[in-house]
Amino acid sequence: MSIGRLPDHEQRILDEMERALRRDRRLDRRLRTLRVRRRPDPALVLARLAGYRPRVWTAMVLFAVSVGLLVAGIVTSEPGVIWAFAALCPLTLYATFRLMCRWCGT
Repeated sequence: MSIGRLPDHEQRILDEMERALRRDRRLDRRLRTLRVRRRPDPALVLARLAGYRPRVWTAMVLFAVSVGLLVAGIVTSEPGVIWAFAALCPLTLYATFRLMCRWCGT
């Protein structure tokens, strides 16, 4: 990694400092969060979504809220409630499906 402007002993010290900083995971994580990205990488978004592992209580809460919105939508026929149910239902089904796949070992 010599840049040609430093004496050898200073370059060795600098290289050792860089190696030590690269090994620091906490610093690496903090520096990654400071980076500005204009758009998220679609491949990373899909990989993160495919790797989603819901907890049991998350699926239960989503299910309870979905059932509550379903009942409220049937009783009131309010468009906002129906749209909220329509938005939350696929998330509930996906979380439940991922949870069942994890339980089955698939």
